[in-house]
Amino acid sequence: MPYAMLTFDKPDSGALRTELRPQHVAYLSERKHLMLAGGAMLDPEGVPHGGIIIIDTDDKSVAEAFAAGDPFNKGGLFQEVKVVQWRKSFFNFENCM
Repeated sequence: MPYAMLTFDKPDSGALRTELRPQHVAYLSERKHLMLAGGAMLDPEGVPHGGIIIIDTDDKSVAEAFAAGDPFNKGGLFQEVKVVQWRKSFFNFENCM
């Protein structure tokens, strides 16, 4: 069963997010084989304040290592990171249950 990586940025960290983004994108690109989906969480003004990545692994340690290695995480952007199991119920508009 896949894992969801839920990240929450520290307050007022937009400049740090911008600085680290190229490294973050490169990290994700090198690991795209592990991802089902991912993207930023946005505030009402459309400003990123965290993210969600669905990691395609049954091994929690793989998902935790993925989260630990993310340059956003290593660079101190995140206030909180959660790695939780995720059950696919709907995907590509299809019921998967």
